[in-house]
Amino acid sequence: MAIPAYTLDIDTPQPYQVHVGTFLLEQVGQITRSVVETAERALVITDSNVGPLYAAPVIDGLEAAGFATSLETFEAGEEHKRMETLSTLLERAAEEQLSRRDAIIALGGGVVGDMAGFAAATYMRGIAFVQVPTTLLAMVDSSVGGKTAIDLAHGKNLAGAFWQPRAVIADVGCLGTLSDGQFADGCGEVIKHAMIADAELFEELELTPLTPALLKQDLSRVAWLIARNIDIKRAVVVEDERESGLRKLLNFGHSIGHGVEAAEQYRMGHGTCVGIGMVAIASASVTAEICPEDVPERLASLLVRHGLSLAFDASADEVYAEALHDKKRAGSSIDLVVPRGVGAASLAPTHLDEFRRILEVGLTCTHALKKQLDEEPPARERETELNTANADHIDARSYDPQSQN
Repeated sequence: MAIPAYTLDIDTPQPYQVHVGTFLLEQVGQITRSVVETAERALVITDSNVGPLYAAPVIDGLEAAGFATSLETFEAGEEHKRMETLSTLLERAAEEQLSRRDAIIALGGGVVGDMAGFAAATYMRGIAFVQVPTTLLAMVDSSVGGKTAIDLAHGKNLAGAFWQPRAVIADVGCLGTLSDGQFADGCGEVIKHAMIADAELFEELELTPLTPALLKQDLSRVAWLIARNIDIKRAVVVEDERESGLRKLLNFGHSIGHGVEAAEQYRMGHGTCVGIGMVAIASASVTAEICPEDVPERLASLLVRHGLSLAFDASADEVYAEALHDKKRAGSSIDLVVPRGVGAASLAPTHLDEFRRILEVGLTCTHALKKQLDEEPPARERETELNTANADHIDARSYDPQSQN
C-alpha cells in the first residue's frame, strides 16, 4: 500500500533531496540518474544482512536507468566498520573502473552508510554517492548531513570525512524486516531530536510511542515521524554543515553514550547507549539546577516505552576511559550538550575533571532510575486513536516538512 510521500530539500553547499515513502527501492535508479546524469557505472555497497533482502530491486532499477551496476557486500556489524573493510571497498571501486563521474550507492543501515560514504569521499578524491537507508536509525539520523567515518582501535568514528550525498532515498517499507531491537535502536535518535528541539514531538511520543506495532497499524504516521525528524536535523545541518557550533547539539547523549558503547564492547545498540547517555547527562543537569527535576524520569520512561533498556554493566571508570577518545574532546575539555528542559539544549564546554564527576553522578542516577522503573507496576497504556487522519494532535497526511522552515 502506497502512503503519502515527502521530499525535503537539504540546502547545503552541495544541495540534495531526501525522499521518504514506500516503493522507493524500485526508484533508486531513476532518482540516481537524475542527480548524476553523466554517470556510466554504479557500485552498490551493502552488508550481509541487507543485501539478500533489498539488493535485487535496487540493482534492477539502476540497470534500467542505464548504469553498469556491480555489487559489493561486506559482513554486517559495527566490528567491520574498519580500515580493512574500507580498503576492500576502494579496491572494488577501482576493479570496476569507476570514474569521477560515476556513483556509489549505500544500501543499508548506519554502518553501511558510513563505510560507503567514506569510500565515496576518498575514491579519486571524491565521487558521487546516494544513501538508501534501510533502518530507522539511518533514516532519521545518519543518512542525512554528510558525516562518514570508520572506527579506529582508539575510538569510534575517528577517521572520516564530511561528504554530502547526492540524494537520500528512505523506503519506509524496509522497516518491516527489522527486529524489535533494531527498530527500538532507531527510536533513541528520534527521542534525542525531540529532547533538543521539539517539545511537541516529545509529548506526541509520550502519547503514542513509535513502535513496531505502530508500523503495522499506521505506516503513514511512521513516515510522517521520519520526515519530521529529518526536518529537525535539516535545520541544524543547513546552519552548521561542519559541526563548528549548532550541529554539536545533535551529539546530545553521545559523549557518555559512545563511552558506554565502547566499554560494553559494542554488544549494545547505538540507540540504547545514546539513551543511557541522555538520561545520565539530564540527571546530572538536574543536580546542577540546570534542568527541571521531572525531565530525567520522563526521558527514561519514554526510552523504556520505546523498547530501549537502561541496563549496562560497565563501571563509571571504564566509561570515562572510553569517553576520553570522543571527537568532541579538545585537550583538557570536552563539549557537552546539556538539556535545559524538554525541547531545549545548549552547549557547555566542560573541563575533564568536571566531566568525570558529571559522568559518575549521571550513571549512578541512571542505575537508580532503571531500578525505579523496574519496580513500578506497568503503566496502563493511554488510549490513542491510531487513525491519524482523525487525531487532534497530529495529521500525518497533511504534514508538509517544507513548511517547517
